Amino acid sequence: MKYMDSDETLSLRAAWLHYVGGLTQAEVAKRLGLPSVKTHRLIARAVSEGAVKVSIEGDIVACVELESQLAKRFGLTFCCVAPDTAEEGLPVRALGMAGADYLRNILKNHPDITIGMGHGRTLSAAIHQLRQIDAHQVRFVSLLGCLTRNYALNPHDVMHRIAEKTGAQAYMMPVPFIANSVEDKEVMLSQHGVRQVFDMAMGSAMKLVGIGTVEPAAQLVEAGMIDVSEINAISASGAIGEILGHFFTAKGQRIDNGLTARTMTIPLDLQRRDNIVALAGGPTKISAIQAVLASGLINGLITDELTARALLDATAD
Repeated sequence: MKYMDSDETLSLRAAWLHYVGGLTQAEVAKRLGLPSVKTHRLIARAVSEGAVKVSIEGDIVACVELESQLAKRFGLTFCCVAPDTAEEGLPVRALGMAGADYLRNILKNHPDITIGMGHGRTLSAAIHQLRQIDAHQVRFVSLLGCLTRNYALNPHDVMHRIAEKTGAQAYMMPVPFIANSVEDKEVMLSQHGVRQVFDMAMGSAMKLVGIGTVEPAAQLVEAGMIDVSEINAISASGAIGEILGHFFTAKGQRIDNGLTARTMTIPLDLQRRDNIVALAGGPTKISAIQAVLASGLINGLITDELTARALLDATAD
């Protein structure tokens, strides 16, 4: 599945590729996966609205170039880079708006899709920025156990809010993030209702996830999903990045231990070729994002301009 921009953003991208990139309109249509007629209309719109002169010379050029470089460097199917908005620390607003735009266009273009949802501040921000839209045929499903001690950062709340904004059906995974034992995990997964949600999550056409760090200040710890001693133990094993409770070293190798064996989350496997899109950015996330990218498990990345540049600089020859 290709990333679908809003018509306004597509217009800018089409104009940039045509006027700056030197592509014919037919080549632009192929690059963006659009009909030729729509591509012609989008380019004409950019010209009529003055965007060619004003915006093509601005941030969008740098961002499109960064997207191309990131996709090539990390083997991504697509990449979206949000312009720098001069936020300090985690660029929540920029990432939230980019994530909301991504979701809105997926819902518009795939009205009966099943979307798996991860956890994290950026995903929560994306839901907050998402405008009301009618998507009553869509299904959202949690990709990991939703029961935590901190309701403010609870994935269950994210599912509730996205259902309110879209009218879609939303299914949470009604189990803890971490089971007490491997045996308890198997018992919970054998329950009919839980198994149905788990299978739905496994089969979701697109999975939108956050990327976490492996440190005491990690969102997993703040949300009460795991405690400090557990995150420290995982860190000591060499992990520096996390998605959906799966932990990775700088080289993208997965860390498996007693904790991960008890995690109530969907399995990740390169052979499955899941359509996994990560929404992540910020100076504290660079190493974690690198680790997850190195795993080869994600095929799409939505990030911010400064993070994109840092990722490219960090992996430069």
